[in-house]
Amino acid sequence: MRKNREIFKRALALAVPMMIQNGITNAVGLVDNIMVGKLGTEAITAVSIASQLIFVFNLGIFGGLSGPGIYGAQYYGQKNTEGFRSAVRIKHLISLAVLVLGLCVFIFGGEWLIGLYLKGESEDINPVLTMELAKKYLNIMLWGLPPFVITQVYAGSLRETGESLKPMIAGVISVGIDVLFNWLLIYGNLGFSRLEVRGAAIATVMARFAECLIVVISAFAARKKKHEFLIGLYKTLRVPKDVSKKILIKTLPIFLNEFLWAGGIAALTQCYSKRGLDIIAGLNISNTLCNLLNVVFIALGNAVGILIGQTLGAKRYDDAKRESFKLMWFTGAVSFLLTTILVSVSSIFPNLYNTPEDVRAYASGFIIITALFFPVQGFLNALYFTLRSGGKTLVTFLFDSVFSWVVSVPAAFLLCKFTALPIFAVYAIIQAADLIKVCVGYALIRKGVWISNIV
Repeated sequence: MRKNREIFKRALALAVPMMIQNGITNAVGLVDNIMVGKLGTEAITAVSIASQLIFVFNLGIFGGLSGPGIYGAQYYGQKNTEGFRSAVRIKHLISLAVLVLGLCVFIFGGEWLIGLYLKGESEDINPVLTMELAKKYLNIMLWGLPPFVITQVYAGSLRETGESLKPMIAGVISVGIDVLFNWLLIYGNLGFSRLEVRGAAIATVMARFAECLIVVISAFAARKKKHEFLIGLYKTLRVPKDVSKKILIKTLPIFLNEFLWAGGIAALTQCYSKRGLDIIAGLNISNTLCNLLNVVFIALGNAVGILIGQTLGAKRYDDAKRESFKLMWFTGAVSFLLTTILVSVSSIFPNLYNTPEDVRAYASGFIIITALFFPVQGFLNALYFTLRSGGKTLVTFLFDSVFSWVVSVPAAFLLCKFTALPIFAVYAIIQAADLIKVCVGYALIRKGVWISNIV
């Protein structure tokens, strides 16, 4: 029992700062969303569509950095500072490549991508105005991608050493900046120009730059005492060929997985949009609230991956397997509490938006369905990071994004286009499909195929 409490305490010590940082960030997203929602349904739909595209980019960065992150956690557990430094250097190179590619896609194909979501019909939403607002928002948000990328490189590396406080503090400060300038720029308060949707984007970009500066400066300020890997980090970006090869081999499936999974989520939203633009607005309201609470199991999943990775790096394989089961069930249990909270506010929260009643009804229904599957998602998230901690990136690629594109997206397309099922029934069926992944993943964990020391 004492051992159980110890591993739970270690997980929470690592996860709680991430929860606070991401929770505050998502709380700001919620406040932003409500502020923009006061401008009308076109504004909230435009921001939702543009944010969905940015989400795909963000997950691409996350996936590209996760491969080196697996090695970073194990190198740190092995006390191999030079190996850890090599992992951080590879993060720089990967993130630069993804950033350049992402900017090219958004600059030259942004309008076409936005247009994919405007195929449905609605009596309450003007698609031409929605397109115009989405383009304005997206074009400004592109300025925030470089600082976002740098922040992810440094924050992820610090967390792999067990340091999650600095990224949390930076996130809290950036959130304050975002909220303040949203209030000033969206509505034109205190003599500022009323920029509406553009103001929301400018505030977010300012917050991205502030967060980046705080994380980088604070990390270098403590490089001699706590973050020795930063000493001499930029003497060269060259990495030994054997190290870079094995890290990139593990990274590619994760990058493709995160990118394709995010693309799958975007494709699912596009499928739902065929039933009407009102559904996109309702989904956006639902996601804004649900994202505020799912940071709990996402942070716990990240903590699971880091802790199990460090244990594997120290060659304590029996402990890794034992702890993985405890942490998975712990994460699933915590998610039950989140379900209760979400269901209790599902009919209240949508009333904060200046939208038609049918949009609010959609939002309330989506919140309840998402909440009911939170325990499944929590368990699945911990399971996913456990598999990945041992370097089984090809398994997680098949398990996650391939499943999305082979099962979830085709099912949503067929159900939306060729059946008369209500949208809530379609949404619930797609959510329930994840139970297949839970069963398969749990069997893999029990077999122990993921247990390996890759450093």
